[in-house]
Amino acid sequence: MALHIKLLERHAEAIDLFGDRVHQVRAEQWGDATPCTEWTVRDLVNHLVVEQLWVPPLVQDGATVESVGSSFDGDQLGDDPVAAWDAAARDAHDAFRAPGALDGTVHLSYGDSPAAHYCGQMVTDLVVHAWDLSRAIGADERLPDELVGYAVREVSPYAADLAKSGLFDPPVEPPPGADVQTKFLCLLGRRPQD
Repeated sequence: MALHIKLLERHAEAIDLFGDRVHQVRAEQWGDATPCTEWTVRDLVNHLVVEQLWVPPLVQDGATVESVGSSFDGDQLGDDPVAAWDAAARDAHDAFRAPGALDGTVHLSYGDSPAAHYCGQMVTDLVVHAWDLSRAIGADERLPDELVGYAVREVSPYAADLAKSGLFDPPVEPPPGADVQTKFLCLLGRRPQD
């Protein structure tokens, strides 16, 4: 139970971190490039909104990827990307916080997974994309040490598989003397030193 409380705290912090960056996006920046070379700022935020939209059906309803189908395909930001983020983030966190939610199983594209593991993956995704968004909009790129430490522990066992999946670029060699944040970003194919 204590581990679940810590996980929910990390999830809330990661939601707040990414949300803070979303709230800093200026009107003229939504079309700007991001470190995710295929995505603009709007695409990146839409990706994270979609990720959050998946949480309630998977965690609360026991839905499968097949049963949700294409419900969350395409643009989910509408005319107010910030409000879309706020609503999706709130609902995702509420779903994970529901009694017993982290003890359950979710049905993901690659198979069944403990809900707590899924939540951990979501934390890591939020942290790395908070850096992407920070870089894209010129916000503070420094990430909270505790969140970075958590994300490193979470992603290290399966980082090589992420590169093979095509979801992330291959890892890059961190510069000599790199700090934990730089090593984390390099592990996920980012080039923070550029």
